[in-house]
Order: sequence, then structure tokens, then C-alpha cells
Amino acid sequence: QVQLVESGGGLVQPGGSLRLSCAASGFTFSRRAMAWYRQAPGKQRELVAGISSGGSRNYADSVKGRFTISRDNAKNTVYLQMNSLKPEDTAVYYCNADLVTGMYWGQGTQVTVSS
Repeated sequence: QVQLVESGGGLVQPGGSLRLSCAASGFTFSRRAMAWYRQAPGKQRELVAGISSGGSRNYADSVKGRFTISRDNAKNTVYLQMNSLKPEDTAVYYCNADLVTGMYWGQGTQVTVSS
């Protein structure tokens, strides 16, 4: 079955960096687009960044120039490098795979940006 397992969240000071990882299994990873979403308390889940099977990337305006999405098809893993973090980046971050059989989500990893 499809599994997405995120890791790498935590507490970081403003201006700091974190790298999130999402290990995928149960589908042909190299052929599918992947994405990171986030959901802050009291807010809707929003798209942060996406990467196509060919490596094309797109970002939310709020993270452009600070976050970088990448993938390693040999490891079936997608990453989100987050730099210059701000308190407003605080949220649960979710890995997403949009497959023929539906949308799949990881369990989420908490990112807290606070001094």
C-alpha cells in the first residue's frame, strides 16, 4: 500500500533552517509528481511546493527564494529545504502524492519557528 513518512520537523529560531524528508513506498515514485503542504492552527491546508516527475518545481509566493523542493528517485524520497524561517512558517507539514487511485498524505511533521 501507499506510504508516505515525513521526518525532520522540530523547533527552530527565526532565521534558521530545517530540512524535511518524505520517504515514499507502494507506487512508482519516479513517475509521480510530489508536493509539500502545510496547515497552521485555524487555517486551511495550503500548497507549499511541488515537483514534477521531470523535476519542474513550483512554490507558494510566501516561500519563494527561501524553500527548495527536491527529489531523489533512487531513494524514493522528496525533500523540502527550508531556509530563513519565519514564525509564520509554523505549521504541520504534510507530504503529498497525487496518484491515479487518489490523493495520499503522510502523517505530518510539526515545524515550529519561535525564539
